[in-house]
Amino acid sequence: MKIFLPIFLLLISNVFMTFAWYGHLKFKSTPLIITITVSWLIAFIEYCFQVPANRIGHSSFSAAQLKTIQEIITLIVFIVFSIYYLDEEVKWNYVVGFIFIVIAGFFVFKKW
Repeated sequence: MKIFLPIFLLLISNVFMTFAWYGHLKFKSTPLIITITVSWLIAFIEYCFQVPANRIGHSSFSAAQLKTIQEIITLIVFIVFSIYYLDEEVKWNYVVGFIFIVIAGFFVFKKW
């Protein structure tokens, strides 16, 4: 349970982060100041999950491992978001690039 809580919190955090960073792309006619304000409000919620995730997670993971977990979760959330929210397709070269990042995760977690 101790290692799953930070991962779960990072997952929630990344959903909010993805909406804060990319959700506005569907509303390009909205004035930029409103977009920035709404994005910052969403980002505040994201931080309410991300900070505890890292604080709790640092008792089980190194900072580098937490960052790697966060990046892999970000890619998974982003793929789902871009397909279902932005109606974009995932191209083969995106998948290859994401796979290399997951492979990098192997090296971060491998005990040498």
